[in-house]
Amino acid sequence: MPGFSFVLRLMAVLAAAHVYVGLRLIPDLALTDSQHVFAVAALVLSCILMPMALLVRPFSARAWSDWVAGIGLVVMGLFSSVFVLTLLRDAVLAAVLTVSTLFSITLSLPALKADSALAVLVLALGATLLGAFNARRLARVVRVDVPIAGLPPALHGFTIVQISDIHVGPTIKRGYVEHIVKAVNALKPDLIAITGDVVDGPVARLATHTQPLGQLTARHGAFLVTGNHEYYSGVDHWVAEFRRIGLSVLMNEHVLLHHDDTPLVVAGVTDYSAGVFNPAQTSNPAAALDGAPANAISLLLAHQPRSAAAAAPAGYKLQLSGHTHGGQFLPWNLFVRLQQPFTAGLHRFEDMWVYTSRGTGYWGPPNRLGAPSEITLLTLVAG
Repeated sequence: MPGFSFVLRLMAVLAAAHVYVGLRLIPDLALTDSQHVFAVAALVLSCILMPMALLVRPFSARAWSDWVAGIGLVVMGLFSSVFVLTLLRDAVLAAVLTVSTLFSITLSLPALKADSALAVLVLALGATLLGAFNARRLARVVRVDVPIAGLPPALHGFTIVQISDIHVGPTIKRGYVEHIVKAVNALKPDLIAITGDVVDGPVARLATHTQPLGQLTARHGAFLVTGNHEYYSGVDHWVAEFRRIGLSVLMNEHVLLHHDDTPLVVAGVTDYSAGVFNPAQTSNPAAALDGAPANAISLLLAHQPRSAAAAAPAGYKLQLSGHTHGGQFLPWNLFVRLQQPFTAGLHRFEDMWVYTSRGTGYWGPPNRLGAPSEITLLTLVAG
């Protein structure tokens, strides 16, 4: 459960944001008295429901908690769009008023304010509905060729299906996971990589919903690494559960595969932030290669793209990551680069490739806009 001081800060920020939206939109909408009361009540309810999506976590064993959390998360996505569009509206209004003053253009200011305020609400609702549709439909398959210098002929055409950031929790359940598993198995990959943030809650609550992941099948098996949300949700219990259903969990370690008698090293590290929760599990890409044959092609599963700074000097050829969700929905995808070196897609980092998945599920609001979810089929090809 979030700490008390965190909750207070969160409530203060949310209250300030709601007051800003209320002051900037409600007076300009020319509402009747009853409509005005309804608008204020809707903002107050939004301000309460959004933090409730986090605060109901201790009651996750109760059936109603998912409903409360789900409603709060939907409201969070809607208000996020309203807030951003209100900021944009103010910027546009300021520019229009400046231009009209400079060039002596006559404007009907009340009509302009009313129309633009209504446009904010309509656009925000439309964005929320479209984002929900994008989030809830099955992730598309994204096919990516990764050119590897010095790739042995036997590994040319080696396929890896990556899934990441499913976030099983209040709004993502067993049925959603079953559809993912079916789509992955249909691709018949040589290897399956699950790059963290599978869950958002405790084993006791969500094990039934993650169980279909045990049905993932590939020639060389399915490998998983932890993300930051596993640490929020009881990482040791989840690692044990993932191993129980048949997934190979890599925690700063590697396995040596032989594909048509050619060695391939598959390594995995704990989440970049794992050391904060347990110093013994501090992420270490170099240690994950201890004992691996130096001449073998090696690939790394690491939840966060910023693990690349430690992985490239260790000699990996490819790092598979997630975490960013591609920003998930506008405008937050514009800010991901402030924390991570890559937002999505295939990029070069020194002598190593880094592929960052946009994620196969979503976190928080069921909203994806401008950052579609994906199941990634990566094929190694000779560079």
